[in-house]
Amino acid sequence: MSDFIKHECGIALVRLRKPLSYYIDKYKTPAYGISKMYLLMEKQHNRGQDGVGFATVKMGMKPGSPFIDRVRSVDQQPIMDVFKKVGKKLNKISNDPDKYLNASYLRKNVPFVGDVYMGHLRYGTHGKNSIDTCHPFMRRNNWRSRQLVMAGNFNMTNVEELFDKLVELGQHPKEKVDTVTVMEKIGHFLDLEVQSLFDAYKAEGFTNQEISEKIEDSLDLQKVLARACKDFDGGYAMMGMTGYGASFVARDINGIRPAYYYADDEVVVVASEKPAIKTAFNTAYDKIHEIKPGHTLIIDKDGSYREVPYLDAAEKKSCSFERIYFSRGSDPAIYQERKKLGELLIPTILEKIDYDLENTVFSYIPNTAETSFLGMIEGLDKYLVEKRKEAIVKGVKGEELDKLLSLRPRVEKMVIKDAKARTFIADDNMRNDMVAHVYDTTYEVIKKGVDTLVVIDDSIVRGTTLEKSIINMLDRLEPKKIIIVSSAPQIRFPDCYGINMSRMSEFVAFRAVMNLLQRNGMTDMIDEIYYRCKRELRKGPDEEIFNNAKKIYEPFTDEQISNEIANIVKQDHIKADIEIVYQTVDGLHEACPEHLGDWYFTGDFPTRGGMLVANRSFVNFMEGKKNRAY
Repeated sequence: MSDFIKHECGIALVRLRKPLSYYIDKYKTPAYGISKMYLLMEKQHNRGQDGVGFATVKMGMKPGSPFIDRVRSVDQQPIMDVFKKVGKKLNKISNDPDKYLNASYLRKNVPFVGDVYMGHLRYGTHGKNSIDTCHPFMRRNNWRSRQLVMAGNFNMTNVEELFDKLVELGQHPKEKVDTVTVMEKIGHFLDLEVQSLFDAYKAEGFTNQEISEKIEDSLDLQKVLARACKDFDGGYAMMGMTGYGASFVARDINGIRPAYYYADDEVVVVASEKPAIKTAFNTAYDKIHEIKPGHTLIIDKDGSYREVPYLDAAEKKSCSFERIYFSRGSDPAIYQERKKLGELLIPTILEKIDYDLENTVFSYIPNTAETSFLGMIEGLDKYLVEKRKEAIVKGVKGEELDKLLSLRPRVEKMVIKDAKARTFIADDNMRNDMVAHVYDTTYEVIKKGVDTLVVIDDSIVRGTTLEKSIINMLDRLEPKKIIIVSSAPQIRFPDCYGINMSRMSEFVAFRAVMNLLQRNGMTDMIDEIYYRCKRELRKGPDEEIFNNAKKIYEPFTDEQISNEIANIVKQDHIKADIEIVYQTVDGLHEACPEHLGDWYFTGDFPTRGGMLVANRSFVNFMEGKKNRAY
């Protein structure tokens, strides 16, 4: 993606189902769980490098012994930094087998050698980036059953409402952020459930110590989550560990945020992406399961696990951006989907180049667009196969047939991502000049004034890099025309479920449609939509919400908006003709049929809070407010 955006965080959880001595005997190391967590997190480093957190729970520790360890980092290489700290004490005793391979000694004396492991990779989509903002978060209590460690990949759209409910419950929250609010809400109902069990067992005559053990054996986390999460509005895959070792991973009712799990006799594992589990545990893809929307995977104190519903699932709207860009392309399904996205663009591309393959060069913007580029080239090959068949059926012979049989798409690496220049000079002009040189190109392969250059990117968000860097660079090659192709549709609306796309004014598609409305004398319509959006924001909690910001785009076709985007990104000094080609929403759904979350393209948000965010975002734009819409 040429326009870098921060996005969805990564989660990882490992529960060891055997005693520590089992792993020491089998794998000759006490660090089995730690090493598996390192692999899970390293293989998901694409999901977050702003901060990393790691926590463990040791089960069955005697009172007075530490049983929860946590470390967090915002270092330049936070995964490495965290695991250096985690392994520090283990490394000191690695040459002493009486300690290093002694499960009893390790559990008493070495932190992070536990039974349940939790890891989090953070992309700070909003706000500051500090240790305090890194997951996991801890809710401390002297009762193990009330202690909670939480982390997640989520964003809630109704934080204000959730905050107010905590206040109504009698709490005094220290922060109005979704992470703390979610943890405190779950913690509140965890407390209620523990207290209810305590009262019941107390009435039966058990001692307090006996009651603690019985609570841990019978606590119903499914019930806790059902009560705590019923009014959550957002996309989330969140995980929690109790102090006594039971854990859970809960997914939102629309399945917006991803979560997968794998289990065998030794472990139960959860991660945001399948390839991480596949690599870390060398298991078959069909053994890795997706946690269903509105379901939670609960791992009890005894190591048994179950996937159960805790909320009523709604229509599945898994994030399509996961497939287009965020998740690793090593997942076989994602790899094929990205290729399909490129292939589906071929009919439009052929029209734009007037079917002149001889004088067209195809390339891509590195690195994530490479797979859709391969699909695009395969689509061209299929087109050529059909043309050859037609020619043979028609009886074409001689030089004309030879020419057709030898014709191949001209493929070149035209865009190279160069080392990013440090913008240490304060002068704006010099800084812009440096930004323009993030990319470099290959010279002397374009026929000047003759060739059309087709370059595919996986998506176009703001258009800034196109305007300031890529088109400038490619124009210096002197092609007749430059066609920028996006394997994703036009991004028109903010995302409120975890991606830092919250201001409509930043989207080049929005800028384009506002230009068109003003150029066509339709400013009254802009004002009318503003007042409609304001009305939506005044509606009560039981009233249906509509995304009136969608109406901004209705007067114009996708092609008209694309043409205006081309005008925006083409600066006055650019000599080549510029065209922009976008994937269609129908094409997106054809390529990614199981991931229909398309609200950033269509404005069809799956939750009430999402609809409110879309209206608020447009109102903020009209009122000149720069703050986020959620």
